[in-house]
Amino acid sequence: MAVQTVATTSDSADTVDLGPASGLSCRECGERFALGPVFACEACFGPLEVAYDLPGGDPEELRARIESGPDNIWRYAPLLPVPADVAGKPNLNPGFTRLVRADNLARELGVTGGLWVKDDSGNPTHSFKDRVVAQAIEAARAFGFTTLSCSSTGNLAGAVGAAAARAGFRSCVFIPHDLEQGKVVMAAVYGGELVGIEGNYDDVNRFCSELIGDPAGEGWGFVNVNLRPYYAEGSKTLAYEICEQLGWRLPDQIVIPIASGSQLTKIDKGLRELIALGLVEDRPYRIFGAQAEGCSPVSAAFKAGHEVVRPQKPDTIAKSLAIGNPADGPYVLDICRRTGGAVEDVTDEEIVDAIKLLARTEGIFTETAGGTTLGVARKLIEAGVIDPALTTVVVNTGDGLKTLDAVAPTTGMSAVIRPNLDSFREAGLV
Repeated sequence: MAVQTVATTSDSADTVDLGPASGLSCRECGERFALGPVFACEACFGPLEVAYDLPGGDPEELRARIESGPDNIWRYAPLLPVPADVAGKPNLNPGFTRLVRADNLARELGVTGGLWVKDDSGNPTHSFKDRVVAQAIEAARAFGFTTLSCSSTGNLAGAVGAAAARAGFRSCVFIPHDLEQGKVVMAAVYGGELVGIEGNYDDVNRFCSELIGDPAGEGWGFVNVNLRPYYAEGSKTLAYEICEQLGWRLPDQIVIPIASGSQLTKIDKGLRELIALGLVEDRPYRIFGAQAEGCSPVSAAFKAGHEVVRPQKPDTIAKSLAIGNPADGPYVLDICRRTGGAVEDVTDEEIVDAIKLLARTEGIFTETAGGTTLGVARKLIEAGVIDPALTTVVVNTGDGLKTLDAVAPTTGMSAVIRPNLDSFREAGLV
């Protein structure tokens, strides 16, 4: 692939203030680059990620500083590529969502070591994408972009539209033409431009890569393309919050959905940073990835023992995970193998069943991505791969109101009765 570069309106990379971020580093060869809107290494074409000068000193002081911060992701500003005054800028301020102890669900699944659901449906646009977009907004400001854009399977489109409206950016986002109607409406309501592309997500993503290299894309910040190194760092905050909410300790096991794979890789990065900073005890943890059977290229590679992820054509109700050629797939394989975890997939029927299970046991209505994650967790528990005696966290990335079509055919009223007690009794509701 060609390396994409974009001119910025800022004077130079030296004037960019992104807090502790010191530059960009290639994940493959380690080559270093100045901070800027680039995402691929000029030397080997590997993906770039943010490098830091993280705070040193007493871990207790840093922990106290974090705990005294705002109840959103900016409490972790010293560990993120954002300026120190980020909390005072117009932003949706996502994060610090609830970590729910799921005792009812644990009993149902036979988990004895403690089961938790990290419920990111509580974010401003009801998905974890608000975290990553909040990071991208700050990079877009630093690099002088005027338009925010993205390729999206739905949730990201809504997050970009909302964040752009709040921050005063123009937005123009691109989605597959056949997304769930709820996600289309939520992305369009913020007043930006929403463009459907005939094809699947991979087709949308290819189009956006072409637009970046064209004069028509000048001044555009694509949050998950040319701003991707900064955008992806938002997922680290899930790791930070989970550990803080567990009393500054690592979970033994964590189950994470896989779309591009970026969320899983950055959660692992966040856990390793907390260990390096002395904020949590260094001990083993296991990471598990979850995919839908109808789009399971990483799961297939894991089971086959392959290092290469072969693209698939998506065919699943879990449209937010329907990325047939996941950019971070090989890194997901490395992490799950390194930590002693696994990657598994479930059918659409198992996804729907898991959505209903979580709603019935814990009162949490998750979208199809969360159904995939819980479905995989249940499958791995039953197979003895996930240890039920250890602390386990399942990540719920979005709200079920966005994917009503998935459960509507098998969910509805228990009965329709006349407004009298006889009809109530006849319906067998007593």
